Parts: sequence; C-alpha cells; structure tokens
Amino acid sequence: MRHALMYAGGYERNFPTLTPQSTTFVGTDGQAHDHGQWPAEADGLRVSFMEKAGKKMVAVRVADGISDVVLANPMVLVPGEHFGYGVRLGGTPTVVEDDSTTLKMLEDIIKKNTEVSGELLAIRKRFKENAGKH
Repeated sequence: MRHALMYAGGYERNFPTLTPQSTTFVGTDGQAHDHGQWPAEADGLRVSFMEKAGKKMVAVRVADGISDVVLANPMVLVPGEHFGYGVRLGGTPTVVEDDSTTLKMLEDIIKKNTEVSGELLAIRKRFKENAGKH
C-alpha cells in the first residue's frame, strides 16, 4: 500500500478549528490556504500533520477512505520510526510505501488517543486486512 502525509498548517493557529471536513488552513500570512489533493496513488492511510513550535511535526488527523478522525491528542512524528528513513516531510504530500513504519505510527497514535480508539482500531483492522493485498 501507499500511504501519504500532508501538511495542514501551524498547530497553534489551526488545530483548534480542525475537523474531518477541513480543507484549508490559515498560514503565517493570515490567509487561508488549500490543503491540496491527496496523491491518487495513496490507497492506504492519509495522515495530516501540523508544525508545532520548535519544528516538531505532529499527526493531527488520520483517514483511510472510510473513516476520518481528528486526534484529541496529537502525536509527535519521529522520522525513521513513523515514516521510514530518508523520507522528508514538506509542504507537498509525502508518499510512504513502508507498511511497517506506517503501522507503528498508527499504533502509537492509538495509544495516545483512547477517546477515539474505537474508530482508530477499525482503521487499523482495515489496514492489516489490506496490507498484504498490494
């Protein structure tokens, strides 16, 4: 499967208004910016991330085509551990083909977000069912 991570703006300015329907974020210029389109080849998880002060990137939203969940407790993304080595996050969507690191990221997100763990566990179940098919 191919997964994607997409920038969704600065955390402090945008997280309070984030919903599963959000398609824009407010930039440092005070203007609304479109999130853009998810890559067509991203047939697995789609994870939106925001930048917190100190250049920390945090996962804030997880979707899989059936569910779209805003996380109550954003999780700091760890390069290598959560999306593979040599993969860089930027302003355009990042495609990740490593199921094992993506699953690790999802499981860490689930541990931090017990409030929505039912929805996240359903995403994980679908992830595991589909991981071997691609």
